[in-house]
Amino acid sequence: MAANKTSTLNLRIDPGTKEAVRRAAELEHRSIANFVEFLIRKHCKEQGISIPEQRPLFGEANE
Repeated sequence: MAANKTSTLNLRIDPGTKEAVRRAAELEHRSIANFVEFLIRKHCKEQGISIPEQRPLFGEANE
């Protein structure tokens, strides 16, 4: 997949969880979508799960 294309992920979560994610994203100066993607990538990295053709997110260190 090219770096400029995205895919949609729809999910349902508890309203309280959504509010917590919104606040956390705001503290990181990220959109909710960007924050969720950041968390998924971080988790995958910690678990040794590769993400094909991963592009760095704003503020994410290139390690």
